[in-house]
Amino acid sequence: MLKYFIKRILSVIPVMIGVIILVFVMRVVMPGDPITELLPATASQEQIDALRNKLGLDQPLIVQFGKYVWGIVSRGDLGTSYKTKLPVMDELMRRFPRTISIGLLSILVSQIFGQPLGIISAYKQYTWVDDLIIFFTIAGASIPSFWLALMLIRMFSVRLGWLPAIYTVGSVKSWILPVFVNSLNSMAATARGTRTCMLENIRQDFVKTARAKGQNEFIVIVKHAYGSALVPVVGGLGNAVAMMLGGSLIVETVFGVPGIGKYIADAVTARDFPVIQGGIVVLALAYSIINILVDFFYTVVDPRLKTTLAK
Repeated sequence: MLKYFIKRILSVIPVMIGVIILVFVMRVVMPGDPITELLPATASQEQIDALRNKLGLDQPLIVQFGKYVWGIVSRGDLGTSYKTKLPVMDELMRRFPRTISIGLLSILVSQIFGQPLGIISAYKQYTWVDDLIIFFTIAGASIPSFWLALMLIRMFSVRLGWLPAIYTVGSVKSWILPVFVNSLNSMAATARGTRTCMLENIRQDFVKTARAKGQNEFIVIVKHAYGSALVPVVGGLGNAVAMMLGGSLIVETVFGVPGIGKYIADAVTARDFPVIQGGIVVLALAYSIINILVDFFYTVVDPRLKTTLAK
């Protein structure tokens, strides 16, 4: 099994190489010139050329790419922000704890509520409870995050005044709306996936046998039916992580959370390409690592996989 995880860790290398190439190409094809954003409209051509030379943007693309990759490999250097003149890596690491905290809390909330909803929906199949939960999963998967965030701010912050509209350091209440908005889509997907797995397992012979033995219905559902459904549910965590990290850009921008998502969104507006590239690279690395951890949890949920992975 150790061999398998070493292979999985090594497989991150070509993935990250692909991501670095992609973000560099994206920088080339993106419209807009960062020089025009950094200099006033009255800047002379000499000033433009001098700044372009200072930032190394007058060099051939292959040279720029080589320097960028060498900086990442040799020093973990993701470049310097055009706007703030600060190292991108330092800025990302300063913001990373907030982004990962919102992401992990969102995953926790989505699993705490999504899985029980899926279990109840399967157990109460074809009842009004099942219909209500199915409606929730459809709505949760369909509602755009930015619209939901604005509506919740209008209701709970502007009208009722219960929760702050903007994130405040040290305020627990200011985490509630961002975490809920970021978790809703994953919560709906988790409930839907759990329901599907539970419906398959409830009809299996081992569940019928457990009932025939006179076991308590709660134990039959939770221990036998749900226990066998955990593997595909854990598999959905990888997609949940992608939703959380991707959704952080919208959530952090709307609620003013000073995390990586807002940092990247502000950089897109300012054409601050080193920040955009560095943010995407860090998020891709975080996603890859979390996927490896999900693979590890597979073996915890289903020990039979240890034998398979050991081959």
